[in-house]
Amino acid sequence: MHERSSVGELAEQLRRELDCYSPGGKLPSSRALVERFRVSPVTVSRALAQLSAEGLVVTRPGAGAFRARPHAVAEPAGDTSWQEVALSADGVAELVPRTVDASGVTVSLTTPPPGVLEFNGGYPHPSLQPERAMAAALARAGRRPGAWGRPPLDGLPELREWFARGIGGAVTAAEVLIAAGGQAALATALRALAPPGAPVLVESPTYPGMLALARAAGLRPVPVPVDPDGVRPDLLADAFRATGARVFVCQPLFQNPTGAVLAPDRRAEVLRIARAAGAFVIEDDFVRRLVHADSGPLPRTLAADDPDGVVVHVGSLTKATSPSFRVAALAARGPVLERLRAIQVVDSFFVPRPLQEAALELVGSPAWPRHLRALSAELKTRRTTMATELALHLPELALPHIPSGGYHLWLRLPDGAGGASQAFGSGGESALTAAALRNGVALTPGRPYFSAEPPAAHLRLSFAAVAGVGEITEGIRRLRVACDEAL
Repeated sequence: MHERSSVGELAEQLRRELDCYSPGGKLPSSRALVERFRVSPVTVSRALAQLSAEGLVVTRPGAGAFRARPHAVAEPAGDTSWQEVALSADGVAELVPRTVDASGVTVSLTTPPPGVLEFNGGYPHPSLQPERAMAAALARAGRRPGAWGRPPLDGLPELREWFARGIGGAVTAAEVLIAAGGQAALATALRALAPPGAPVLVESPTYPGMLALARAAGLRPVPVPVDPDGVRPDLLADAFRATGARVFVCQPLFQNPTGAVLAPDRRAEVLRIARAAGAFVIEDDFVRRLVHADSGPLPRTLAADDPDGVVVHVGSLTKATSPSFRVAALAARGPVLERLRAIQVVDSFFVPRPLQEAALELVGSPAWPRHLRALSAELKTRRTTMATELALHLPELALPHIPSGGYHLWLRLPDGAGGASQAFGSGGESALTAAALRNGVALTPGRPYFSAEPPAAHLRLSFAAVAGVGEITEGIRRLRVACDEAL
């Protein structure tokens, strides 16, 4: 059983038993709860902390946990209906209303109910995270002199240097800013490079979190189709001419969701087209460290081949470590760097120094390369297992490209031309997603990955968020049942 499931189940059991104790009454000791429920002391501690956060128990160090005394009756809720008018009126004067739709993001951030397999996850399972190495790094970082002081606004020089070496080319530490995760870095880049109301070119399909960021900033995402070799340069040039856009957001390595890698002959062409348009390319290099064991040499970053400052590079440690290890780099060359720096300082001041120190400790430890090698091998095994199981049990779901990096597969549903595939026409994604959830597997529908009407129905299946290959096999079995129900 997963730790988080055990915590939730123990908290629920204790919640049901609270009526057995008078207000202020003492609950059984942690040792007694460990023995009674056969769980770890950590599970007991986390369950009690959950009840404490809900205001149901009070914990006193050295004394134990006690049932909380009832609070006074809460004040009646006010009338917030006026906000509907105020928020709607806000958009009247805006060229592009800054309506935020986070549904495409939350689907990969929300933990499924116990027993539901997580094919929708956006992060590696805890078993794939270097938890011991991160804990040791954080402990060492906390003992560094000055570790709890204020860091330099641009980030620790040693960490900026480490990121600059990873980006490659002529990029220097002076051209790198440390950011609080890739999402925050993307938000800073979009705000710096395009005014509200402006068009921004995006790959189609692309990461829903970036589309949400663009729309929240009042930008107009304009899709440019992607094929197995990445974005199509001919259509990119057409889009720049048609829109006058000055920004293109690109994931040239293991693109989300297709897994495509920008072909060698397209890399220079994309930079040339952007430079001719007087535009920037935001390079979202989010999964370089999630390469699979059979991928071969990785291409350089676009930033490494860009002497003219066309590329604003975003790279992050988060996907290869933990959702909570939010340390990223934002790199740029030329006057735009000062604008990026100013926006980041105003938004967040700086990334907490203990987290930066921990990142330095982690990437400088012998455990880091060992973790990356193990992660690479395991991701390859999981990808191969999922692709094989899909081919055997769900051949009607097309898998046009098997990626050599990243953590998911991108599937196309049948077109609904009739017969058995008819259910996958209009609303097919939603019907299949709902049927899958009823059968105990959470999926990610493809619609949120498109900034305009999608050409077909799709699904994204994550093979990294589950516990192992056994859950992948079981998840595909459940998905087969769900497909049969949705027909």
